[in-house]
Amino acid sequence: MNMFEILSTINVWAVLVAAFSAFIVGWLWYGLLFGKLWMKLNGFTEEMLRDGKGMAMPLVMIINYIATVLAAFAIAMFIGSAADMHFGIFAGFMIALFWIGTSRLNDVLYERQPFKLYLINLGYTLVIYIIMGAVLGAWH
Repeated sequence: MNMFEILSTINVWAVLVAAFSAFIVGWLWYGLLFGKLWMKLNGFTEEMLRDGKGMAMPLVMIINYIATVLAAFAIAMFIGSAADMHFGIFAGFMIALFWIGTSRLNDVLYERQPFKLYLINLGYTLVIYIIMGAVLGAWH
């Protein structure tokens, strides 16, 4: 199968919805569920996050959404058009745990970030990649 055939089988709406699901989960994960602990482990205060230093939040969210669309697009290419929801879930889990999870472990090992922070971030990654895989596998 050539690249054009692979690209022609990708459901763009599924990619966009899968990427948007990461925003919903992120709002819950880094807000309601682990927001205070995540801020503490990063050394952030609410004032620091609100003060406007650095990149403006709308720009951060736009860039993050584009990056997440690219990730969802790559998952769609990886699992292919013959995948179903179960394979999408499996692929999302494997990508999150064994590719991203092992790579992000360097943050703990070399950058001396707290292991709890790693677990919070890895948990989020697992959830969003499983959901994205499920959406992309089920919706062709």
